[in-house]
Amino acid sequence: MSTVIKVENLSKAYQLGDFGTGTISRDLERFWARLRGKEDPFLKIGEINDRSTKGTSDVVWSLNDINFEIDQGDAVGIIGRNGAGKSTLLKILSRVTSPTTGSVKMRGRIASLLEVGTGFHPELTGRENIYLNGAILGMRKAEIKRKFDEIVDFSGVERYIDTPVKRYSSGMYVRLAFAVAAHLESEILIIDEVLAVGDAEFQKKCLGKMGQVSKGEGRTVLFVSHNMAAVKTLCNKGIVLANGQLIYQNKQLEAVSFYQTNNNTKSSFQHHGDLDSAPGNENIRVLKFVIQSLEGESISISTGLSFEMTFFNKKAGINLDATFELKNSDEIPVFHNGTLISTNNDSKTGFYTVKGIIPPNLLNAGNYAFKLIFGENQRYLLFGTDDFIGFEVENESEGSNSFLAPGVIHPKINFTVNYQA
Repeated sequence: MSTVIKVENLSKAYQLGDFGTGTISRDLERFWARLRGKEDPFLKIGEINDRSTKGTSDVVWSLNDINFEIDQGDAVGIIGRNGAGKSTLLKILSRVTSPTTGSVKMRGRIASLLEVGTGFHPELTGRENIYLNGAILGMRKAEIKRKFDEIVDFSGVERYIDTPVKRYSSGMYVRLAFAVAAHLESEILIIDEVLAVGDAEFQKKCLGKMGQVSKGEGRTVLFVSHNMAAVKTLCNKGIVLANGQLIYQNKQLEAVSFYQTNNNTKSSFQHHGDLDSAPGNENIRVLKFVIQSLEGESISISTGLSFEMTFFNKKAGINLDATFELKNSDEIPVFHNGTLISTNNDSKTGFYTVKGIIPPNLLNAGNYAFKLIFGENQRYLLFGTDDFIGFEVENESEGSNSFLAPGVIHPKINFTVNYQA
């Protein structure tokens, strides 16, 4: 197979800090004021003009020395935790942004779906945007027209096709954008995790279309997702990123296994030190999180487990809530559940302890991780963190069968069997 994407020594740096005011004249005015030791005339309210430091500008390397090749017809899953550099890589491959160093060589037309609304003009109708996207790909009007009905039918927005897309909901936006990217004649299809906006039925439809594009039509697909089950089903290769570096690439099953093995989180946490250094922010500080088996030392399918969290609340007089979202190793949510800590705007400043129990014969064997979300009035986020604490549920044999059963849950069902000769 021929190579369609070749990435060599690719790096991308972003500059942090204060840049310009927006106009050259104001930049010069600021420079002249600083040269004379005067106050910055464009300082925002509440900011302090501290000239004791040289500035806060800094460089963050979103990608650092990435190298890989992708062959025609490959469906490649790009895996990594938040902030690993996945979206930045896709933006460079889509030519939305340019690399700081290194090179990217690509053969073929590229259709990409990176964020809601990418490539759409909000003032144009759905119909006009379809033709605009086709023209950008270099397609003739007759070619686009031939695909038009198929695109509209797939997206399900036929009733609104002559309405400006600025009036579309985010779900409608994504449906039409994906339909355009998947159906127009491009050799390379790049999809970021925007499919999470759509409903479950449409996500399934999209994954089916992506499988058809890569396996049936021989087009190259790059797919970023936290859904490891989708990566294993759709892709034939995987790339794992961490902290802007490519740390592993192989077949999709090996890549997913590597990511899951190296993404395990601690199963108990106890903060030592002053309060302000504990995980959290100006609202919440988490001091302890312990997970234990309800029976014996290890957690298995039949033992169940308890979890206990202690945190310090700094926001008094609000309706405080704490939510626990549990995901399995395929990043599939098992449940999203929580508790109201205060309901009459009577939260106190101080320590709270929350305990919960996951009953026996509920979770299947595998690795799990808790995401924590603290909110005010079940609406405003006070603090949240992904994969804060993790644990493993050990498998148990049933009769002579010791294989891991599929599925997220493994309930104990009381079957009745009747025989009549």
